Amino acid sequence: MLVTYELVGDFGVITINNPPVNALSQKVREGVMSAITNAQTDNSKAIVLICEGRTFVAGADIKEFGKPPMAPSLPEVNEAIESSAKPVIAALHGTALGGGFELALSCHYRCALNTAAVGLPEVNLGILPGAGGTQRLPRLVGVETALDVITSGKRVAAPKALELGMIDRVVEEPLQDSALAYAQSLLEEGAPLRRVRDLEVPAAESDADVFEVWRKNMAKRRRGQVAPQKIVDCVEAAVSKPFEDGLQFERASFVECVGSDQAAAMRHMFFAERKAAVVEDLNENAKAKPINRVGIIGAGTMGGGIAMTFANAGIPVTLLELNQEALDRGLAMISKNYGITVSKGKMSQEVADKRQALITGSTSYDSLADVDLVIEAVFESMDVKRQVFGELDRVCKPGAILASNTSYLDVNEIAACTSRPQDVVGLHFFSPANVMRLLEVVRADATSEDVIATSMALGKKIGKVPVLARVCYGFIGNRMLRPYAREAQLSMIEGASPEQIDGVLTRFGMAMGPLAVGDLAGLDIGYKARQALTPEQKGDPRSYCIADALVEMGRLGQKSGAGYYRYDPETRARSSDPEVLEVIEAQARAHGVQRRTMTDQEILDRHLMALINEGFHILGEGIAQRPSDIDVVYVNGYGFPVFRGGPMFTASQMGLREVYDCICALRDKTGADYWQPAPLLEELALEGKTLDSWSADKG
Repeated sequence: MLVTYELVGDFGVITINNPPVNALSQKVREGVMSAITNAQTDNSKAIVLICEGRTFVAGADIKEFGKPPMAPSLPEVNEAIESSAKPVIAALHGTALGGGFELALSCHYRCALNTAAVGLPEVNLGILPGAGGTQRLPRLVGVETALDVITSGKRVAAPKALELGMIDRVVEEPLQDSALAYAQSLLEEGAPLRRVRDLEVPAAESDADVFEVWRKNMAKRRRGQVAPQKIVDCVEAAVSKPFEDGLQFERASFVECVGSDQAAAMRHMFFAERKAAVVEDLNENAKAKPINRVGIIGAGTMGGGIAMTFANAGIPVTLLELNQEALDRGLAMISKNYGITVSKGKMSQEVADKRQALITGSTSYDSLADVDLVIEAVFESMDVKRQVFGELDRVCKPGAILASNTSYLDVNEIAACTSRPQDVVGLHFFSPANVMRLLEVVRADATSEDVIATSMALGKKIGKVPVLARVCYGFIGNRMLRPYAREAQLSMIEGASPEQIDGVLTRFGMAMGPLAVGDLAGLDIGYKARQALTPEQKGDPRSYCIADALVEMGRLGQKSGAGYYRYDPETRARSSDPEVLEVIEAQARAHGVQRRTMTDQEILDRHLMALINEGFHILGEGIAQRPSDIDVVYVNGYGFPVFRGGPMFTASQMGLREVYDCICALRDKTGADYWQPAPLLEELALEGKTLDSWSADKG
């Protein structure tokens, strides 16, 4: 039985048992509705709603996503609970999220274990709470707190939830006994039948200006997303409308969001992130090794960020540098970063001290003799990597995993520097490593299955989204970045300004435009890398001549105060610079390019098609396991808007034939070989197939 009802003394106990997360399926909703109805006529004096297993209801049933609703709806169940003539007490453990917390909000009282957490994360799926969450929560906690909780989608730990008024009591285990004792105390106190719908939103927080501030806030924090703005509208309705009217407004907004392209894209990303951690051809006997201590070589920005990532997960780290001065500098930067986090109120000093204590420094490779995993995060040079891995091969214990954080280089060549290539893997973190969620796990030809299993499991343990890639130049993300960056440069020399290019892409939803990103990273980085390449390796001079000219003028980007833009020395505020246009026009003349007016649509097409076409090459070559893995990489590592679902999802939504025709049109217009459609794209488009059908046939 998914839902049971029994009398325990004077109390009716409704128990949900729908593993693994007690999702609110139609059968569960039906069972709860029936139990509430039956409880109205029996001898119970109060009702406790509780769940078996590891958690209270953790949300809607994802199997019902995108399908027609089935009665009873969650709003109908919630209305029945709230209308009960007997008090209903929700007993929470684990996570009460989304519809699960809305279910709890419809109860008259809520108690929770100290370890529980509550929240309304629907915004992360491109939707909003649709069963009263935007109407009930403001009545309990006020407008500002409700907006913060709902628009962030964050989980609120039980002690904090008690402080805010989201729950009424924190209790000890065993939960059912404590919940029954709490129900008894409510009866003895003569506690009122507190229906949240009858409460008034605190008047002090109903000022219309509050909602305008939040709309502007959401326009910045969740730029381009519809659901956050709808959430503000719904919370405003909780203030301005009667409860029933507010519910109707919320439901209409919910239905609108559920059917939107943004919700489809964000649902896709929800499933894609979970699928990415699954290795399709991994032997069932492969086992993840325990990782109890990690070594990291290089205490620079990347190495320090990686060290913090492991320390934050409770894993001790030995941080290695060549000399004490560099090591001290790296450890000081880590200390500074933790201090900033503490100053912002995001971590207590005690927690920061404990985490920092897990990081110890060393200048001797011998200190890595007992680590289970070592990650190299040194300069991106194969000669330097060879030297490092030769030392690791000498000092590390048998079975230790030797990982490179390389962004581009051949992991097979790195593995060949050791006597144990089966233990070598790429672990490509993204900067800042303690913040960015993406982890590319690069499988070399000889990498053992146990090492792959360990790397994927470890990625999840340290809070990353691991994506498996095979070896090629740049793996998934940076390989796709090259044609994208090429189109920014070519669009610029052919007629567009930096402002137009970046504006088109940020309006599409990218976190930053490609030229602003270049200024942030430093134009000298690419310049130095190009100096080591042959003319053939560099490619079309038009795709780098402007960047090289700017560097040779001393315009390195933000760090020098000028790159593609000029930057205020105090605020780093960006502004246009006529001098850059002069450089662009001079380079165009030097390379025989007749500049012209470019439309925003052409700029968008060129950048998107560059990403998509390269994505199809990567799929066809077997570098990525599945199309959605590419989407996970680009959304989590490269600022692609989550509400667009990633490059490959975008291609699917457009239709592969339309994508193919667009790329062919760019090829015919430019005459460039690099606009030849990827073989896999051409095959699927001409045969009328989809990426979904290709994935099904492949799997």
